[in-house]
Amino acid sequence: MTNLDHGKFTRMTTVFHSLLAMDVFFLFFTGYAIMFNDELWWMLTLMGGSGSVAALHRAFGVGLLALVVFWMLMMVTTDTGRSNFREIMPTPGDAKAFVQDIQFVLGNAEERHPNARQFAGGTADEIPLLSYVGKGVVFIFAAELTLLSISGLLIWSKTGLMQYFATRTAAMAFVVFHGLLGVVMLMGVMFHIFEHGFHPAFFPVETKAFIPRSMIPEEHSDDVEGTGIQHLELSPNWASASNLGGAATVIGIVSVLTASIFDTGYPVSLELLVGGGPTNLLLTVGVNIGVLVLFLGMVLSVYGNLVRIRWEQRMAEEEEADSVEAEAAD
Repeated sequence: MTNLDHGKFTRMTTVFHSLLAMDVFFLFFTGYAIMFNDELWWMLTLMGGSGSVAALHRAFGVGLLALVVFWMLMMVTTDTGRSNFREIMPTPGDAKAFVQDIQFVLGNAEERHPNARQFAGGTADEIPLLSYVGKGVVFIFAAELTLLSISGLLIWSKTGLMQYFATRTAAMAFVVFHGLLGVVMLMGVMFHIFEHGFHPAFFPVETKAFIPRSMIPEEHSDDVEGTGIQHLELSPNWASASNLGGAATVIGIVSVLTASIFDTGYPVSLELLVGGGPTNLLLTVGVNIGVLVLFLGMVLSVYGNLVRIRWEQRMAEEEEADSVEAEAAD
């Protein structure tokens, strides 16, 4: 057991994280089956055509809104939520960490600030749960989800949107904004999958994002210095898996970005219907690789929850065995 094994979240947060991930994955699958209908024609067909996919996309959009509203209420009405909100707010230490990171990159500092390190040694008391980078990721995702939700509601009815703004161009601009913002988030999610699925300390999945901290012991022997990362061993499959996963992530990000420029008529599409980009075999393969990375993320999320279930079963078995031994001793 090392400090790296400490749970990150409460049970409610781990469940919310999993539900949000699954909802966002299906929003990506349905949204980009429409946007990249040339490259992802098989996905569009598999889900019943454009009409069915659009209905599913709206349904998962409603699910996203419900999750966001639920989380906002929890952040306001519960002690844990308010405490987590305070912990995630930027601090002077985060600003110092950012400045020291810049100095470190320029060669003017010998090491990174503790607020910027999560896996580079030290103890859990010295290094915060969230570095300034982690806090930035949370705020970026929150901003993207907010803007995607608002723009998604605005373009729910494209004809109604045109009537409201009186011009077709304004309506198309909202459609394109929603799609391109989704592309930005899609690229971030793909990198997030690679970062947490292929980290050498956690490969193949960061289980502490799925197992609540109440189920993971926080005590460690006093004779162990640092986080204990030096006692970990790399999985024999990590190098090849990380190289393959990294290549797929880069190819997927570049392909999705390129396809979004062609398929939406960047910066404003000529039609309200997206798609119709160039028929290019390499681009088609690249976009499908990006979708494969998303599918991998969904599989890892399911796997993480299966690990949590198995962990709970093992803990229950151990508690039952301990109680039997205690009764036998009495």
